[in-house]
Amino acid sequence: MREMSKGSNVGLAELSGETGAVIARLGWSSASADGDADVSVLLLGAHGKVRGDGDFYFYNHPAADDGSVQLLGKTPTDNGSEDRIGLDLAATPADVERIVLAASRYGGAGFGDLEDLRLTLADRGGEELLGFSVDGLGEMRAVIFAELYRRDGGWKFRAVGQGYDTGLAGLATDFGIDVDDAEEADEAEEADGAGPPGEATAEVEPVPPVPAVPAVPKRPRTARKKVTLPAVARKSLAENDSWHQARLFPCGSLKSDRERETRATSVLLAVMAQVPEYGRRLTAGFGAPAGRMETFTEVTLPHGETPRRPDGLVRVERAGKLWTALVETKTNGNALRAAQVQDYMDIAARRGYEAVVTVSNDVALDGSPPVDVRIDGRRKHKVALWHLSWAEAAHQAQMLIRHEGVGNAAHAWLLQELLSYLQHDNSGCHGFQNMGPAWVPVRKGIDEETLCEGDARAVEVVASWERLIRQVCLRLGGELGQKVLPVQRVKRGTDPLARRASQADQLCRDGRLEAELRIQDVPGVLALTADLRTGRLRTSIEVPVPEQGQPLTWAKRLMRQLADAPADIHVETLTDGQANGPRGTLERLRPEPADLLPRDGARITGFRLSLFKGMGSRRGSAETGFIRSVDEAVDRFHATVVLALERRTPTPRKAAPAALLGAGA
Repeated sequence: MREMSKGSNVGLAELSGETGAVIARLGWSSASADGDADVSVLLLGAHGKVRGDGDFYFYNHPAADDGSVQLLGKTPTDNGSEDRIGLDLAATPADVERIVLAASRYGGAGFGDLEDLRLTLADRGGEELLGFSVDGLGEMRAVIFAELYRRDGGWKFRAVGQGYDTGLAGLATDFGIDVDDAEEADEAEEADGAGPPGEATAEVEPVPPVPAVPAVPKRPRTARKKVTLPAVARKSLAENDSWHQARLFPCGSLKSDRERETRATSVLLAVMAQVPEYGRRLTAGFGAPAGRMETFTEVTLPHGETPRRPDGLVRVERAGKLWTALVETKTNGNALRAAQVQDYMDIAARRGYEAVVTVSNDVALDGSPPVDVRIDGRRKHKVALWHLSWAEAAHQAQMLIRHEGVGNAAHAWLLQELLSYLQHDNSGCHGFQNMGPAWVPVRKGIDEETLCEGDARAVEVVASWERLIRQVCLRLGGELGQKVLPVQRVKRGTDPLARRASQADQLCRDGRLEAELRIQDVPGVLALTADLRTGRLRTSIEVPVPEQGQPLTWAKRLMRQLADAPADIHVETLTDGQANGPRGTLERLRPEPADLLPRDGARITGFRLSLFKGMGSRRGSAETGFIRSVDEAVDRFHATVVLALERRTPTPRKAAPAALLGAGA
């Protein structure tokens, strides 16, 4: 990988022969764990300005119709988070001379608060070509990290690193986009009846116009007319519960793992081909171009004396060129077999296919597939190996039909049927559901105090815990329509294996598994602790106090916010950032909020709210299993505490590019 410095440039053809499509990744870490940034892309003509407002791609306008630009969203890394952009350079219009890659922060935050800021560029196969680290940005609220530009019939990359203290609005203005001030944006919102979104319906209805500059905590919403479906189905016309609605994809009769794999593969690939938004959402992350998609199942391909039959095949055609991926699926917790995947990698390499995609209940860690394969470096043609979890497939379907919308009601219904299938008890597509064979001996070792540091089984449990937390984020994010990411408080470059070994040693010493989740637009971090010694789960969040006001006023306001919360919620007063102040349950504190005030007059910095529940002991996801208890703990805490805090917290308004207000309405 080539390391770039500010102002340097390089031709993409010098780095790889697979640069017809590339993926840009902006990564960062944050000591406070609440740092965030949003990528954006501008397409510029020969005059150095956008050709029109449609050339500005950001959170509210994430994809080009021709597939040349696709914002792929945020994903956790071992060192923090990264936001990804897919660029199909071959599909970029001929009159686009430059592609600007930028990012911005909201709420007045500057990039100086983020650490390890780094932009990397990878080819279609996922191989990193170059990297550009940026520092010294201070209070800059928007940054142009790099640009791609045409030169001599090819594309070149230039490292820029230019900051804007005026945020995304200032950056957009420089490239030809008009920006309203906050008052004008507010008037436009009020004229169109903007307000908090109500319950989604299956009817096509206008969505409130949205600001395009993510400069405050509340994120923008799409302003295009889309079709979504209600989270709660209409009342059934059935006479009793024994009547079941007819399903497009029934799975009640599935008897064997092979039947489940065959049906699940066919269902998933069929919906990908028929619902463009969904198919593109999944394949863009695999480096596929945007184009006409066809999918196939049970394809027979020659391989020595014994032909092989991968579970499926995806083919995308664009401008006469084909992109092809073989698909191997597993359901019901069955593990992928390395030898089988290796055969498919070899077949794909010989036939000139671009990728092999594995689909299973397992969740990939470190950005790597859950199986190891050998890559023959002597082969000129490279094949990328990607992994998709069933939880991710369900998450993307839920995001589209519940929150972001699809083009028509038929597509929304197809996605609803897919989601119903994946969530059915008999489908075998429920995501990560087993803490692994090391779970029972590790729990026993902690109970008996015989588990020693360096035990490999503890490392296995830590890895399973990390997979579970990532799946919790996918599930919760799909239900909320918000980004939910696990927090990693480590420096970029930290070896993930060494990090898990350190966490495993900590587990051996104190018997606790710990994780933190950052929910979009929610101040603070949701912390989750599983104490294997006591068998209790603790979910908590720290609430900072206002900059002004009196301590007793803060305590009374908190009690009002939590008026409907469970009486067994624990409240701790934080003094100077430490949980060493008064504490008690809501049941005791509601009549006497003053009991939260320190007797010694110490300065209050916030309150910590916690909810405790019993922890399942079994390693699986059954009703008495550990995984089920973690899901229930997070859901209950979010519904009764986090939402109660959100509902009573006023959200400030935002400014927006004028041309984008009401766009598509």
